[in-house]
Amino acid sequence: MLLTGFTAAEAQPALQCSGAQKSWVVADLLFGRSRVSEARWGRFLAAEVTPRFPDGFTVFDARGQWRDPGSGRISRERSKILTIAMPPGPENDGRIKDIIERYKIQFRQQSVGLIVRPACVAF
Repeated sequence: MLLTGFTAAEAQPALQCSGAQKSWVVADLLFGRSRVSEARWGRFLAAEVTPRFPDGFTVFDARGQWRDPGSGRISRERSKILTIAMPPGPENDGRIKDIIERYKIQFRQQSVGLIVRPACVAF
């Protein structure tokens, strides 16, 4: 998976939200799990994600595919998609970057995908 060059601050919402909705950003982090058991994933969430985003997030099971930029080899693997809705800003950018780096180091991954988009949210 590839880490994009976009951050939450660069994806400033340009939306007209209505009612109780707020103009925020939504980040989807794409984690390959070829080396990560469900138990290790749960511990990673508890230790790295929850302390940084205690107000909440959503996790989906997925199947991913990507091409290794060096070898050109296509890999398919179990994946997790972590979705976080948050106010835009550099503090949240840093939290996202920290999660990505910790995952790459802890599980020896080349990259973690990141998609950031503006959204109108209400809770």
